[in-house]
Amino acid sequence: MLASFCPVICTSRLGESREFYTRLFGFKVTHEGEWCVGLGRPGSPPHELTLVDHSHPAVPDGQLFPVRAVRITLESDVGEEEFRRAVKRHGSDERASACHRDPESGGLVVMDPNGVLIDVVTPA
Repeated sequence: MLASFCPVICTSRLGESREFYTRLFGFKVTHEGEWCVGLGRPGSPPHELTLVDHSHPAVPDGQLFPVRAVRITLESDVGEEEFRRAVKRHGSDERASACHRDPESGGLVVMDPNGVLIDVVTPA
């Protein structure tokens, strides 16, 4: 049985990505190094995300580039208007204006500094 799941995003924007996920989604830094930032949110199960500098030698040769074409879905306990305000408060004006509704999921989609699309849905 799966005990945990921790996506890893290879990025050329380590600091900017850390700020995006901590400010907008409430992640806390669990560990931080020169080339890696671990993020977590407590709960049952806990939620984890790791950001890795795409040029670090720990990344396999064929993968030495920032992430491309990824979409993740996060469930939020705040409504659409509150989330839009948070994007405006913690993101750039460009990111706030790019926040849009996904016709399939009904969620709001925002893009992280790496181009990762994040579909933010609320429980039904």
